[in-house]
Order: sequence, then C-alpha cells, then structure tokens
Amino acid sequence: MSDARPEAGPDARPETGPDAHPESAAPAGCPVAAAGPTPALFSWQFAADPYPAYAWLREHAPVHRTRLPSGVEAWLVTRYPDARQALADARLSKNPVHHSAAAHGKGKTGIPGERSANLMTHLLNIDPPDHTRLRRLVSKAFTPRRVAAFAPRIQELTDRLIDGFAQRGSADLIHEFAFPLPIYAICDLLGVPAEDQDDFRDWAGMMIRHGGGPRGGVARSVKKMRAYLAELIHRKRADLGDDLISGLIRASDHGEHLTENEAAAMCFVLLFAGFETTVNLIGNGTYALLRNPAQRELLQKSLAAGDTDLLTTGIEELLRYDGPVELATWRYATEEMTLGGARIAEGDPVLVVLAAADRDPARFTEPDVLDLTRRDNPHLGYGHGIHYCLGAPLARLEGQTALATLLTRLPDLQLAAEPDELRWRGGLIMRGLRTLPVEFTPEPS
Repeated sequence: MSDARPEAGPDARPETGPDAHPESAAPAGCPVAAAGPTPALFSWQFAADPYPAYAWLREHAPVHRTRLPSGVEAWLVTRYPDARQALADARLSKNPVHHSAAAHGKGKTGIPGERSANLMTHLLNIDPPDHTRLRRLVSKAFTPRRVAAFAPRIQELTDRLIDGFAQRGSADLIHEFAFPLPIYAICDLLGVPAEDQDDFRDWAGMMIRHGGGPRGGVARSVKKMRAYLAELIHRKRADLGDDLISGLIRASDHGEHLTENEAAAMCFVLLFAGFETTVNLIGNGTYALLRNPAQRELLQKSLAAGDTDLLTTGIEELLRYDGPVELATWRYATEEMTLGGARIAEGDPVLVVLAAADRDPARFTEPDVLDLTRRDNPHLGYGHGIHYCLGAPLARLEGQTALATLLTRLPDLQLAAEPDELRWRGGLIMRGLRTLPVEFTPEPS
C-alpha cells in the first residue's frame, strides 16, 4: 500500500496558472525568479509529460501555491530536500480535520465516498498515536518472510494472465495484465474468497476509471465495497483463517482495540491504495522500457543470464524515473511554518510532488535519463518517514515478477501505438496510462 489515492478533481484536468488564477503566480513568501509565466498545470498536455513544468517550478517556485482542478488551493513542493522534509515533518498532519477548507476553495479532498461510508479512519488520514497503533497491526502482513512466501502465488497469477493473451500476438497491458494482477493479489492477501474477487475488480475498475472524474460513480463503488467488507468481517469472525482480515480480527479480540470501522477502513485502503500504485508501476515501467530499448535489452540479457541484480536496481529506477504516484497524499499544516522559503499558514493543504523531487538534478545525476544500473537512488516513490509505503515490499515483488516474466516470455514486445496517441488517466495523485497497446510474436499453441 502506498501513501497515495485518487484526488477528487474533475477528470478533464483544466489548466491552471497565472492566467487563470493570477494570485498563484507569486504567492506571498515564495520568491519567483523573473522567467516568464508559470507553466500551465493539470491540463491533458501537462499530464502527458509533466516533467518540464516541474523543472520550471523547481527552479523558480519550489514551493508554489496554486488552485487545483477541484477548486482547492494548495502548496506544491517540488525540490528534493523540501519534499523529504515535508514528508517527515510532524507539523504537516494527515488528518483532514486540520484543513482550513473555508480559506482554500470549496472543493473536497480525499477518496470520494469514504466519509459517507464511514471509512475515514485509515492510515492515509490519521496521525500518531492512532497511526502508530494501526500500522503496527497491519505491518505483520508485510514482513519480508510473508512477502517472500507470497512470491509463488504472484508468479502463478502473472503466468495465468499472460497465458490469456500470449498466443494472440497483441494485448492491452493495462486492462489485461497490470490491472488484474495486483487486484487478485491483494484480494488473496486480505482473504477475499475467489468467487467474490471479480466484484472487487469491478469496484476497483470504477475507481480507476473515474477517480479523477465524477464523484458519484466512485462513491457508489466505495459504499458497495464498505458493505461487502462489513459482511466479510462478520463471516470471518466465525471462521478465522491465515489471511490479513482474520489477523486484524484476532488482534482486535486480543486487546488491540481495533473497532469494526477501523478494520473495514484498513481493509478498504489496503485494497484501494495497494492496487493502483502497482497497476501504474507495471504500466509506467513497461512503457519506459519500451521507450528506452537499450535499457530494456540490457535487462533482458541480465535476466537471460540468470542475474537478478539489474532487475532489483531497475525497479527502483523505474519508480524514480516515472513512478506510479505523482503527488503524495494530502497533508495539512497544523501551525504556521516556513518550507522552501514559503510561509505556509495553519490549515493550508500541502502536496509533495514526488515526480518533481525524484528528478531534482541537485540530488540525482542526469535525472531525466533512465539508468537501470543507478545505485545512488534514494527516491521518494514510496514516501519517507512514518507514512512510508507499508506495502512497498509486495509492490516491488509484483513489479519485478511482472516485468521479468513479460520480457522473458514476450522478448520482442513493442508498442502498438504512437506515444502521442496514448492517454494518461485524470486525477491528481496517481500517474498512470489508460491503455498500453502492445504487439509481439505469439507464443506457440
């Protein structure tokens, strides 16, 4: 699970900038060099390649206040040291109660429907000590031993999905591979019965397709998922297994004081935040390798030789280069503070732009170059501090297994569309392709 989720803005990411919102060009306390107008943010053109705009912000307005597509005004943090500080700064709360909404537009933050479905008490919305208590409980599901034991199941799911299109010679790797793999994996981890997993796939699909668009469809899916989880928790109490939901129930029964709402919210956010990050890791990672054939060939030769070292460093580089989470989830200043030269008022929302920080040339050599051999790579793709992605080991395992199997079984994999024909999903927090059409030599029947 990552510290990430869809933002509640409209799907068509309207442009923002000084022309639309003059006050955002030079916020008080944030020096901006005289270098022309602020680039337009959150348009479809921006979504296709946000990195030039982020480079401008890093240089000229590293902590920049702007109005988001949802109508909320927030600070964007783009330089690596400021981002790292903000991710671990206790003055920046995860709890929306600290948001001074009246001063920052009428738009909403968070997952559509989570409040009405009583799913707010999860790791992305709380601070210590509640965060410490809940994270301790769920962390038992993501120990290195447990993740390693899950590896054969990940490989089985991966091969089964590729079997579904390998003989055809073409596929949409998002819908046929990157999307279902983590959904089925996290359902297995939670203990969702196999006969119910397609329902979860449908609900999750609604959230991915519309996470940045109309809130109604997403909210309905959230409520359906909440009702199902409540019923599943009730059933598990009578028949505990070795899955995560059973583990949470046992913890609650042994004095850890986990309420039913907390258990449902925990399962919801593990499922919800734990799958889209992996969808995007697989999709963005495959796309980056297809656009960088020399790096892809280097990795294939390494895998053919039985060497997995480059796969290990390569996943980290793909997370840095074009990671699945563009902006870390919402934080709110609990007091007036200074960050990167900007004066941030109490109640102000702060969004750390991971995609910008991870291409900061002050921290990474040749940051716009994909280098799978990169060793000095303390990227922020899975966050930093107490909210560091709990499910990072599982996501890495899924990403490594997916990419290694794809490149081994379909060695001549190539794009079946021009890059400028591809579209990126709307929404603020996540970064992922809507589709990824590919072609390859069919496997023999």
